[in-house]
Amino acid sequence: MYQLPEEHEELRSAVRALAEKEIAPYAAEVDEQERYPVEALKALTDAGFHALHIPEEYSGQGADAVATCIVIEEVARVDASASLIPAVNKLGTQPILLSASEELKKLVLPSIASGEAAASYALSEREAGSDTASMRTRAQLDGDHWVLNGTKCWISNAGESTWYTVMAVTDPNAEKKARGISAFVVHADDPGFSVGPKERKLGIKGSPTREVYFENCTIPENRIIGEPGTGLKTALATLDHTRPTIGAQALGIAQGALDATVEYVKERKQFGQAISQFQGVQFMLADMAMKIEAARHMVYASAAATERGDARASFLASAAKTYASDVAMEVTTDAVQLFGGAGYTRDFPVERMMRDAKITQIYEGTNQIQRMVMARQLLK
Repeated sequence: MYQLPEEHEELRSAVRALAEKEIAPYAAEVDEQERYPVEALKALTDAGFHALHIPEEYSGQGADAVATCIVIEEVARVDASASLIPAVNKLGTQPILLSASEELKKLVLPSIASGEAAASYALSEREAGSDTASMRTRAQLDGDHWVLNGTKCWISNAGESTWYTVMAVTDPNAEKKARGISAFVVHADDPGFSVGPKERKLGIKGSPTREVYFENCTIPENRIIGEPGTGLKTALATLDHTRPTIGAQALGIAQGALDATVEYVKERKQFGQAISQFQGVQFMLADMAMKIEAARHMVYASAAATERGDARASFLASAAKTYASDVAMEVTTDAVQLFGGAGYTRDFPVERMMRDAKITQIYEGTNQIQRMVMARQLLK
């Protein structure tokens, strides 16, 4: 049978119940006050949903990629900012899971599995966004320590996280720039590490986005992830695993907007009847639901493909992320339209969802870059 196993559907029910009860009531306030969703953090951590992808040998639950997507989707359905707690934990730890030494995995992963720590991912720079190989942050080996200097930007949950996976140039003279980049794990307490002020954003306001600074930041030699020069390869492999989670976030936002819209159009009356009775409205709802359903299958299929090492994983991850985020933007825009004037106010959640949806088309690789990735895979 082509369907999710029972344990995945049970997981969805459990996360949805928790999200409705413990996260949804604070979503508007978190957005309004631009504050970290501490209630969601506590609820997710208490239930073990904050980082359920970490393998059992590091004190985690070892949940599969589809299960992780379901958690992110169901949290995003009520609050996109809160869904970045499990999503960013996966992003920050995936390079460690893929390429780090056993010693480094044991140092970092159990603290995240237990919820005492969180992880962020530091790849982007102001002048190296889509062009990651042009990064300027440097790391030099000095005796038995690495010394990092530079600035990373757009770092999700920076200031809240304890561990940071950081890409830096270790060989500025490498023939191919990409082969001169290495990956490291930095702790928030390492000397020379600091975080900047919060960015003032359109959406996902409950997830702080900051620059992080390395000023002669000194870390032990064994905090390098994998061999020197393999950092960008690890970073790009990581994105194959995490782009489906952004697809899942987009999917959740879209589903939340559709659910709110269906309720609203059944209640709202014009010309003596509920506006849900008008064919024009029904066609919009049908298109919204149809695209969400297609996106859901793409997200789960891409997550499963990456996990099993499918040759098409990179294409599918980009396709799922792109399609789901484009759908989320379209669906939330239509949701605001169907709410009419009310949709344009902060009294209803769809305007927040529309603002939150926008970033899913931009981060973890813009949808223009995703289309380039897909085309390259096709033309190989």
